[in-house]
Amino acid sequence: MEQANANVTMGALFRNRVIQTLLLSTFFLQIGIWVRNYSILLYVVEKTNEDPVAVSLISVAEFAPIFLFSFIGGTFADRWKPKRTMIWCDFLSAISIFVVLLALFFGGWKVIFFATLVSSILSQFSQPAGMKLFKLHVEEELIQMGMSIYQTIFALFMIIGPVIGTFVYQHFGINVAIAIMGVAFLLSAGILIRLPTDYEVEANSEETTVLQEMKAGFKYVWQSRALTLLSGCFAAAGLALGLTQPLAVFLVTEQLGLPKEQLQWLMAAFGIGMILGGGLTVGVAKKTPPQILLAIGMSVSALGFFIMGFSELFWLTLAAQFISGLFMPCVHIGINTMILKNTDSAFIGRVNGILNPIFMGCMVITMTTSGWLKKTFSLVAIYETTTLLFVLGILFLVPLFKGSRVLEKSEEA
Repeated sequence: MEQANANVTMGALFRNRVIQTLLLSTFFLQIGIWVRNYSILLYVVEKTNEDPVAVSLISVAEFAPIFLFSFIGGTFADRWKPKRTMIWCDFLSAISIFVVLLALFFGGWKVIFFATLVSSILSQFSQPAGMKLFKLHVEEELIQMGMSIYQTIFALFMIIGPVIGTFVYQHFGINVAIAIMGVAFLLSAGILIRLPTDYEVEANSEETTVLQEMKAGFKYVWQSRALTLLSGCFAAAGLALGLTQPLAVFLVTEQLGLPKEQLQWLMAAFGIGMILGGGLTVGVAKKTPPQILLAIGMSVSALGFFIMGFSELFWLTLAAQFISGLFMPCVHIGINTMILKNTDSAFIGRVNGILNPIFMGCMVITMTTSGWLKKTFSLVAIYETTTLLFVLGILFLVPLFKGSRVLEKSEEA
């Protein structure tokens, strides 16, 4: 046991070739993704004279593939060789980006949505392949530490990503921004060549179709009270976040009366809150039931959106964003713990493959309509509706507050 603990060091972690490669690849991918997200957002806002429908369609192109391809991508990632899958996905993303750049030179600016759509679809195949590589090639005692650093990269880019994306677009324009995206994806693909050779995939003795797997997963979720209630909570949270996700830029320009570029500071405040909250939540999570932890996170999110809806002061909106980010790890840890403690190991992949599309599907529904709702209702009304939807999500969790069923598996361990 002591020998195992001695091996769990940062030095051992960074000597692992797979972790080195995946972290470096993720770094370049995040540069490409954030330059994509912000340069395209600012470009479309400028090109359409701040048309809310056009702005909302960017988010639809980014999140709709997660709903449509998350389960399929995970299934094929298990069947295909993970190294080859990741390299091809990054390479094809880069090719699609350069196709968009070529179209921009000829004046077809609306093809810009294609860049977001294709790379988002391909990421649904690449991400689960990366997780599979962690499982295959990283020592078990290093996986948790490796995954924590992997997640830290995402949190850090929530702070610096908007700044990088805004800076590139403001100083170099959309053509250079698109080129940077393509180069970032190509660099990621090139780095992944360092990964160990893929194992030969063994033939699966049990032939099952995707449809059969999904039916079994739906039946499993339906028969579990905790997972069914969690599905309702997911749906409400997805509807809530989808309403405001495409409209954050209008919170800055209309509600606060500031330039659209100031959105980067609201995102940075949220990201800093997430990093700080992650460390604080780990200690609290050991003593707090997951359903309570999730309810706390959603309650603070509801309060944050309530304040942002009415606030006309930049510092108050910034504070609301920071506090929401501070408690967001409660949501992530609560959700993951509830799924793990209420799901048999054989069904974890399918349960995730069902719950995530429920969340994303509801998000895409309200994302798609948010632009039109913005033209009909006030920004305040939309943000306060988001607050009510979060409260509805908390109500789905109330029946789980009294029961100890959620904790039984962990207490037995």
